[in-house]
Amino acid sequence: MSYNKKSIEDIDVKGKKVIVRVDFNVPLDANKNITDDKRIVGALPTIKYLVSKGAKTILVSHLGRPKNGFEDKFSMKPTAVRLSELLGKSVIMASDVIGEDAKAKAAALKDGEVLMLENVRFHKEEEKNDPAFAKELSTLAEIYVNDAFGTAHRAHASTAGLADYLPAVCGYLIQKEIDIMGKALSNPARPFVAILGGAKVSDKIAVIENLIDKVDTLIIGGGMAYTFVKAQGYGVGTSICEADKVDLAKSLLEKAEKKGVKLLLPVDNKVGKEFNNDTESKTVASTEIPDDFMGLDIGPKSIELFSNVLKSAKTVVWNGPMGVFEFPNFAIGTKEVAKAVAESGAISIVGGGDSAAAVEQLGYADKITHISTGGGASLEFLEGKVLPGIDVLLDK
Repeated sequence: MSYNKKSIEDIDVKGKKVIVRVDFNVPLDANKNITDDKRIVGALPTIKYLVSKGAKTILVSHLGRPKNGFEDKFSMKPTAVRLSELLGKSVIMASDVIGEDAKAKAAALKDGEVLMLENVRFHKEEEKNDPAFAKELSTLAEIYVNDAFGTAHRAHASTAGLADYLPAVCGYLIQKEIDIMGKALSNPARPFVAILGGAKVSDKIAVIENLIDKVDTLIIGGGMAYTFVKAQGYGVGTSICEADKVDLAKSLLEKAEKKGVKLLLPVDNKVGKEFNNDTESKTVASTEIPDDFMGLDIGPKSIELFSNVLKSAKTVVWNGPMGVFEFPNFAIGTKEVAKAVAESGAISIVGGGDSAAAVEQLGYADKITHISTGGGASLEFLEGKVLPGIDVLLDK
């Protein structure tokens, strides 16, 4: 996959109608108030640039998973209101996507004005990447900008299809993802350390296989570590363990050894009787998990081992928690790894979800080079997959 894509700065947008795929899929409460506007804030640099250059900006996004066409609870209206506040200028709201209202308002846009289309998933053609729908949507504009990294791994009409009909470039969010993640994977500063956590090996198989070819050290924690412990011939008690993936874990351990990659597993674990925060718990060696206990976090020796490796790292990629992060008593491993990543001084990339939450909650976000905005997209990026929403953009 080419990471050298044209961005909004590589084309002339003045007076042009520019349709921008943004990710405004924000959480709303029962009264349709936005409870977290991070994604809207993330799109501001691209929108402000286009406004400052006198473009006529048309924004398109999805919100939630509407099933039957227009549903008021999935309307983009609250996002247009919030964006108006953040921009300090009123954002025009269209009542449809490719209907009369959208077309009339797009045609009437003046330089520097911003129009928000209704939820693109009110049309089932969006997720089917229907060419007729993409073509109809493209008639609203002259240039297509993709700035929604979170949906770049899906080939939908508004994330990829538009590029068949309009010159396509990326906005600042996607440009940052490509620059930082692309460089980390193609030409990393070494030592390059990857930390993978989360519950299941099956979710991360492709990531592990791709990273074994690239990293110097691979650290595995979280629930998926127990499948590897089992593969080494030890009991895992009642810990989460994918029995059908034990052979695969064995072969990954062998592959790492052949390549001279250090694959580090927890050496000790905090284990509990039951799956809850207040369960009876103790710390045991990974080789001695009692039959009636389950691993819920990495132990202090593992924290020390992992942190020491991170001290000398020059590039770090982290995706997935080290334990049951939602239980405070078993969130210590994840928090300590977050601290070690932040203090490493390495180029650090944290992929969405619990890892990003840990870094943000602990106030380390400003010490991380890059927190990826897309969960699924960042995983597929780490798997070395071609992301359709990036692939369709014009090469420099």
